Amino acid sequence: MNAIELKDISVIYGENTPFRKAALNNINVEFPKGMTTGIIGHTGSGKSTLASLLNGLLTPTSGKVLLGGRDIWEKPKEMVKIRSRVGLVFQYPEYQLFDETVEADIAFGPKNIKLSDAEIKERVALAARFCGLSERELKRSPFELSGGQKRRAAIAGVLAMRPEVLVLDEPAAGLDPRGREEILGGLQEYKNTYGATLIIISHSMEDIAKYADRILVMKNGEVYMQGTTEEIFMQAEKLFDADLDLPQITKLFIELKKRGICESSDVYTVKYAKNMLEKILGINNA
Repeated sequence: MNAIELKDISVIYGENTPFRKAALNNINVEFPKGMTTGIIGHTGSGKSTLASLLNGLLTPTSGKVLLGGRDIWEKPKEMVKIRSRVGLVFQYPEYQLFDETVEADIAFGPKNIKLSDAEIKERVALAARFCGLSERELKRSPFELSGGQKRRAAIAGVLAMRPEVLVLDEPAAGLDPRGREEILGGLQEYKNTYGATLIIISHSMEDIAKYADRILVMKNGEVYMQGTTEEIFMQAEKLFDADLDLPQITKLFIELKKRGICESSDVYTVKYAKNMLEKILGINNA
């Protein structure tokens, strides 16, 4: 079952002008319910345009966006309901913080939909836990936090709305490895707890390889490749044609395959690589 789908979607900027540009060209994409889909592509490939379509920030020139099988633009006046179901986190969301405390900032959305004080308190606490924010940090001004803490606070504000689909544009950009692990791991925990669907746009092939169940590769406003993470990395060398880099571990195994040391190059996580190398070296840890 699909949580959200794009059917025959095209987005044209500057139609009927000399500056006409097709940002997306007749794409069809399915995002399976309860799974994490990673979207990758070179700058200008259409990733951010696609993300803006998913919760109605952008209207398609043609085609339909289906949420639970229904066109989100069927009733435009109910778009607020759609946006509560499909959460969107732009790159560097920390710039959107505004309230006196982190706790108040996270509670802003739940308060606006008139939840009880008890429900708001519970949602804030859980969202903070998923994002790795302490009780002490909740009481501080968001402007006193570090960059990574601000990022967590901003994402927690979206999680507190309990979206069934969560779209994130570079959620771990600019963070150190530990910060990336904490944020992306917390998002996975949220997904597993509520059966949510995650859609993550990232330039980091390592992050996508580690966390995504499926991968969508965009190129020049079109779908270049899509499939399970394993299916995409079985064709890893095709990703170079989309101007994309590969995880370092995949590059290593491509080179090992060229040298006849191993038969497979579809290795994209360190854990999988460790198991493969142990087999190649005849190491038995049993």
